[in-house]
Amino acid sequence: MSQLYALAPVRSNSAARECDCLAHRFGNAGNNPHRRPRYPSDMTDAEWAVVRDAMPVPSWLEGRGGQPEGYCHRRLVDAVRYLVAGGITWRAMPADFPAWDRVYALFRR
Repeated sequence: MSQLYALAPVRSNSAARECDCLAHRFGNAGNNPHRRPRYPSDMTDAEWAVVRDAMPVPSWLEGRGGQPEGYCHRRLVDAVRYLVAGGITWRAMPADFPAWDRVYALFRR
């Protein structure tokens, strides 16, 4: 069983301090700054704190292979919430979210 997201050590290799997801702290998402909330379905900071603690630690961070993620986890979850709230298709995802197939990859985990 993998650790929970909240138990990961706190360290940063990113200049972006607006988001505290693992992809910004340890991965390749430092080049993609956090998107400002603009949709009613976007999470508040309080909601993100609860969701963040429930997300599993990615396998690449536990030394089980793979590569660091390049997309902010909060943006990915916001995209799923937008899709569910709006009842749209995956390919109709707005351009300010990550690519639909990256969002879908997180959703199907």
